[in-house]
Amino acid sequence: MLAFSMAASFAAIVWIWTHGAMLDYGDAVAHLHIARRVLDARFPRLTELGSVWLPLPHILMMPFAANFAWWATGLAGVIPSALAYIASCAGLYRLARNWLGPAASTLALAFFALNPNLLYLQTTAMTEPLFLCEIVWTVAWLAEWRICLDSDPARAARLQLAIAAVLVAAVFTRYDGWIVALIAWTSIGVALLRRGRGRLRRSPYFWLASAAVVAAPIAWFVYNSVGFGDWLYFARGPYSAKAIELRTATHGAGPLHPGWHNPWVGLLFFVKVAELDAVLAPAWKSLWGNLTLVLAAAGTVAAWFAEKAKPPAENWPDILACSARRRALGWVALLWLPVPFYAWSVAYGWVPIFLPSWWPHSDYNTRYGMELLPALALGVGFAAHRIAVVLGRWQGRRFAQFLPEIAFAVLFVLVGVNAIVLVRQGPIVYTEGWHNLEARLSFDEALPPFLRQMLRASPHATVLMNTSRYPEIVAFTGISLRQTINEGDLALWQAALLAPASHAAIVVAWDGDEVDCAVRAHPEGLAVASRFADKGQPSATVYYAKAAFAQRTNPLVAAPSPEPAP
Repeated sequence: MLAFSMAASFAAIVWIWTHGAMLDYGDAVAHLHIARRVLDARFPRLTELGSVWLPLPHILMMPFAANFAWWATGLAGVIPSALAYIASCAGLYRLARNWLGPAASTLALAFFALNPNLLYLQTTAMTEPLFLCEIVWTVAWLAEWRICLDSDPARAARLQLAIAAVLVAAVFTRYDGWIVALIAWTSIGVALLRRGRGRLRRSPYFWLASAAVVAAPIAWFVYNSVGFGDWLYFARGPYSAKAIELRTATHGAGPLHPGWHNPWVGLLFFVKVAELDAVLAPAWKSLWGNLTLVLAAAGTVAAWFAEKAKPPAENWPDILACSARRRALGWVALLWLPVPFYAWSVAYGWVPIFLPSWWPHSDYNTRYGMELLPALALGVGFAAHRIAVVLGRWQGRRFAQFLPEIAFAVLFVLVGVNAIVLVRQGPIVYTEGWHNLEARLSFDEALPPFLRQMLRASPHATVLMNTSRYPEIVAFTGISLRQTINEGDLALWQAALLAPASHAAIVVAWDGDEVDCAVRAHPEGLAVASRFADKGQPSATVYYAKAAFAQRTNPLVAAPSPEPAP
């Protein structure tokens, strides 16, 4: 299974690399930018990790982003994402094998591993592959912990430490991980408490792990307070989800986005995007997607009742083992936690989801539906197992004994067809990434060559610009972040905004940003080199400091053109 997952990952990486799609998502570029700027900055410091996005994905990318070429091409984000994808495949198969045979477990793995949207995301610097890995292994280890809790206390204690470690990782990866950690660790404490207060007091592993799980979110609060002056800066600062939603939403009398203050609509949007992420979408897409969702949910519920209805074992250890295995199945419910979490987040958490088929007929945050993929995959495995069991009960018919094998063969074919059709029609997450790139493409293609041409006259010239707006501009130009004065440079940034020409030789401003306002307020010593416009996007203007280029022979600076570059 590991070889199968590695082959799928490698094939996807090769395809995405040849199509140049690793940097389609602006968020992926931003994640790489954060990982790079911690090391490549005028004043390297921990707060370069930022305040809103949680830090673990960037920390994992840092060693790879230190290589300029890997940072500029996006390869630095592929390595941790691909490893997380392979680990999540191994974890899902291991989880399924607690209750399912090899065929059903492999079917669940195939449904998960061959999903084109997931295969695309694992070639990018996005956080979803890492978080899926953490959640899958959390549930897998929780199930094993519950199975061996009474029969093998020593192994259960070791598993507690592993569970705590992966929960801490989830807390520092995505905010949904905070809810998972709260539910999972509280449930562990309740389970131990039910076995006696003395056992809970005599469990040093539990208290050690509890300290780590509790300290993780507290550490993030402290980091925001010390680094940015507000312990909730990530939730109410200028780069928070709330602030971004208020800046980008179309203001008016109506809701900010579909599902705003309406959990039911938020639920519909999340469930639908989860279906579109996982299942092919022909003309009868609602029927196919809904059928898969119902089968997965029904298969999971049926597995619980099937474990409960198993005939009693002949001896006491086997009875305990069967009971523990059934109770361990309850942890699978954690895989379904994204349903209520995102229904609430869309309604009250400033997290919109847009679908092409529903108003406002766009695609935005479609990758959030990927978080339900492990639950759907495991549910499909449970449903396939129940179908095989029912077919296996048919006796006295010709070829009846082959019906389960035939059913599995058909289901494997359907999973393969589903993956192929998803690729041919354009996976919705990949399509959103392409649309995301289209909004930046003109600047990505025009600005870096122009800046390189200017820098030929002064290779070490300082560039003043907001690097967070289009982080790839710096990488594509071929300069380091140290050669820029950007928003991460604190006091130097503020000083440069008060006198741009005296601090930088080249100034890049987008209409309405801080640099643009600074140039308008302090234009002394600056001249326009060129202006770049794109429909629907703020225009960019490149300025040069007259004094810095007074002795240069760069023709672009000697005869600057105020006209937009073609």
